[in-house]
Amino acid sequence: MYHFIVRRQLRKAFRQLNQGDYVSIRRQFAPQFEHIFPGDHPLGGTRHTHEGIHRWYDRLAALFPDLRFRVKAITVSGWPWDTQTSVEWADQLTAPDGKPFNNVGVHLFRLKWGRVVSLRVYCDTERLIEVCRYFAQHGVAVAGAAPITD
Repeated sequence: MYHFIVRRQLRKAFRQLNQGDYVSIRRQFAPQFEHIFPGDHPLGGTRHTHEGIHRWYDRLAALFPDLRFRVKAITVSGWPWDTQTSVEWADQLTAPDGKPFNNVGVHLFRLKWGRVVSLRVYCDTERLIEVCRYFAQHGVAVAGAAPITD
């Protein structure tokens, strides 16, 4: 039953992401956490503070305002005090000139009592860098920004 509830909460979180409700997403992080997105790109880096995670989600919204995820699979294991989950996804978004882009990836979560203590995002980083370069060429200044780390 617990794993069913976690899967339902993860689906809800991805619906919130699709609606741009990043405030609800940020509230799910524990007081101490790590948020890692490998790569040298505007969404890259490692964050450990709520200020850093706020800046990161603000950047995500500014960079890809119409980003939408389609959840493909969710796995859950462990107990409420130490839960590991993965969410496999495909995304889509549109460049300022209307050109569509997409990517695939996975979010790996570690939860304690329903709060995120670790989130690692893995996708086709080469594709993401290509998209950011395209956006920068089309006037999206944040697409050329350095990773947010703290």
